[in-house]
Amino acid sequence: MTDAPDVGELSPPQRTLMGPGPSPVHPRVLKAMSTPLVGHLDPSFVDIMDETQELLRYTFRTDNEWTIPVSGTGSAAMEAAIGNLTEPGDTFLAPTNGYFGDRMAEMARRAGGEVVRVDAPWGEPLQPADVADAFAEHQPDVFGFVHAETSTGAKQTNVPELTDIAHEHDALVIADTVTSLGGVELRVDEWGIDAAYSGPQKCLSCPPGASPLTLNDDAMDKVLSREADPRSWYLDLSLLEGYWGDERAYHHTAPVSNVYALREALRLVAEEGIEQRWARHERIAGALKAGVEAMGLGLNPDDDYWLPSLNAVRVPEGVDDGEVIDYVLDHYDLEIASGLGALEGDVFRIGCMGHGARPENVTLVVAALADAFDALGADVDAAAGLAATREALR
Repeated sequence: MTDAPDVGELSPPQRTLMGPGPSPVHPRVLKAMSTPLVGHLDPSFVDIMDETQELLRYTFRTDNEWTIPVSGTGSAAMEAAIGNLTEPGDTFLAPTNGYFGDRMAEMARRAGGEVVRVDAPWGEPLQPADVADAFAEHQPDVFGFVHAETSTGAKQTNVPELTDIAHEHDALVIADTVTSLGGVELRVDEWGIDAAYSGPQKCLSCPPGASPLTLNDDAMDKVLSREADPRSWYLDLSLLEGYWGDERAYHHTAPVSNVYALREALRLVAEEGIEQRWARHERIAGALKAGVEAMGLGLNPDDDYWLPSLNAVRVPEGVDDGEVIDYVLDHYDLEIASGLGALEGDVFRIGCMGHGARPENVTLVVAALADAFDALGADVDAAAGLAATREALR
């Protein structure tokens, strides 16, 4: 037997989190997580479940009865949506325009679906004409798209047009809203989205662990009429329906503290107002955008599909992105991230999400980048960047 490990008191560094997630957590959310536990079937927790579901409906802009937090990270909500709505033999249409479109395709494949793709370059949205062509060619049963592509900083435009195309072919639509829920305009019911999933650690500024999911009646009808059980027992929505529905029957032990945290994060959304929150993200991220553009750096996506919550800033010529990321972490305790997949080494991914979307944070990012570029010999106009950010925040 080895001796007991000598591990000191937990003391993580105080970072300013401005990467692609997690985002800074509001003090009220941290306080909610520290409150006493109750049982996951306690009558008081059932009331908390009801309140959390109602707050989620408000944030998703939906009246869907089946709106829940999935016990797990955003990828668990993603797999719950795709794995329950994709039966073996179904044709699943997935996008090619980013890392998380590829993940959708992989999850659908593992669920037994036949995956086909609709093409768009990384950093651009799907075009309705291309989606229509893909439907005409493949007649998919399920269509998935990424509303806010975290790998490219691009927002999917024309969502109602895409869902109309899918519904004309009797297909269900799944939307990845991981980096948009609570920060970028999203209207599940009005836009005709059948199922949407998200993560709490992005624009909701909540620790990961209880992840939003909503399904409309058509989507739940498919879940409840499947011939074969989903491959995951834990994420089987026909079983979870018994816990989160009227019956409140035991399925698993819910992450009580994470539900507390999500409820408080959603209370903050409701207090601010969802449309005001969308506007705040656009205004604050717009100041970041103005600053990096004034430095001489562009953003990866065009303005028409710029994603305020995730800014893909191009790396200056002759600069190593990893050195910049390390510099701002070491000198400013500031976290930003590198690109993923096809954009690795070409962009910085800078989040502007939830509690992180504040003037002092974007000012810090621009100042820290200016310092890093100067130290590393990059040819940028740092003074112009700082001035543009201040002007935009006035």
